[in-house]
Amino acid sequence: MSLLTQHLGSQLVDLGSALLLLTCFAIVAQRRLSACVDLFALQSVFLALTAALVAFLTGIHHIYIAAALTIVIKVVVIPRILKRVIERLNVTRELQMNVNVPTGLLVCGGLVILAFFITQPIIPLGFLLTRDSLAIALAIILIGFFTMIARKKAVTQVIGFLVMENGLFLGAAAAAYGMPLIVELGVFFDVLVGALIIGIYSHRLQDTFDSVDTSKLTTLKE
Repeated sequence: MSLLTQHLGSQLVDLGSALLLLTCFAIVAQRRLSACVDLFALQSVFLALTAALVAFLTGIHHIYIAAALTIVIKVVVIPRILKRVIERLNVTRELQMNVNVPTGLLVCGGLVILAFFITQPIIPLGFLLTRDSLAIALAIILIGFFTMIARKKAVTQVIGFLVMENGLFLGAAAAAYGMPLIVELGVFFDVLVGALIIGIYSHRLQDTFDSVDTSKLTTLKE
């Protein structure tokens, strides 16, 4: 592969990573639960395309399988599960948050700066194609974790967890051109099972407290 092709491929991977990061900000700025689910699905599409591009440029074919699983599980299956949960619970918007939207966006901007600061000494050691994506991957992980803290609804907390997992997937591609296939299969299975469990958990939370606000769980403390 020529240096020109490598450079172009690296720029395209960086573009895909940047689009993933933009969807994180869009999720933080969004109050409608169904829109958050759609944005997560869109982020997963960008992740799959970026992974497929890495597979094409590196010749590591098992990354294609991971990209295909991302489409099936994170773009099709999990969003359908979450949309069905939202419809059954009849909860469309998140009116109360632990951190409001403007403050949340400012915090996310700070987390991006922090991620680039932390990874600055590591980036020169990475692979040519994906080394600039490592900082973005860490930023996505931090923003996903922040989303779990900032939101009260169980559904948006699940989306925060799934965003973190997308960041970990991108980080694995950036640091080592993907994980071994058996590890990737295990991770996808765990994420799918986790989404199913959260769907059941949300129903139980609604039945018990007539709400999917996880702060209600404090009433269970003795």
